[in-house]
Amino acid sequence: MVHHGRTETAPRANRAPLRQKKSEWLPRSIPDDLFEDLMEALRTNRDRALVSMYVSSGARASELLGVHGDQIDWAGQRVWVVSKGSRVLEPVPVSPESLQYLTLYFHEHGVPRPDELIWRALHGKPRPLTYHAARRMLQRVNGVLGTDWSLHDFRHTTINRMVSDPNLTLPEIMAVSKHRQVSSMAPYLRPRVDEVFQKVQEHMASPRPQSTLTPGYDPDDFSVVFGA
Repeated sequence: MVHHGRTETAPRANRAPLRQKKSEWLPRSIPDDLFEDLMEALRTNRDRALVSMYVSSGARASELLGVHGDQIDWAGQRVWVVSKGSRVLEPVPVSPESLQYLTLYFHEHGVPRPDELIWRALHGKPRPLTYHAARRMLQRVNGVLGTDWSLHDFRHTTINRMVSDPNLTLPEIMAVSKHRQVSSMAPYLRPRVDEVFQKVQEHMASPRPQSTLTPGYDPDDFSVVFGA
């Protein structure tokens, strides 16, 4: 295997005869209006802190659930997670809103010790919040809203939001999302169908621009030549 840099495209192998073509994978991101509905449907400040931190950090579900009490940088607005790929402790950014919900969650249920996982079950004996429990939390919200979002959709939402921000460059987005190959970012660079349709509808509803002469041309000469 030849090492490939971050800016190089991974080699593409030919598909074997009679082998079915794989369907094209597209990320699922949550539109802003539907995300607001999701946040309103959450029951507790713990859930609001967790979901808000998911969509601002871009961390994978298991990575964020593994944060300990001494891995929160309140002043720097970031938390430290063990990356799934490299297994290295790395920082990820989080929003001020998520830290506000996290403060309310700690105020209600106690501040965790430095060596203790910050996400805990709210009922029964004290224990860490598992991946399956977090997924069950989201399933309850899906049942209320009639949606089918998954925990990994939060990561897709984060990346799509960053891609839509003209102030962020592709290398910066890759650094936050921890993608090593530019080719892995290709699905996120394609516009969503619903967004394209909305822009096309706005284009068709807008009045046609009036034709104007380029500065420097005399309107009388233009009418003589072209008969306008």
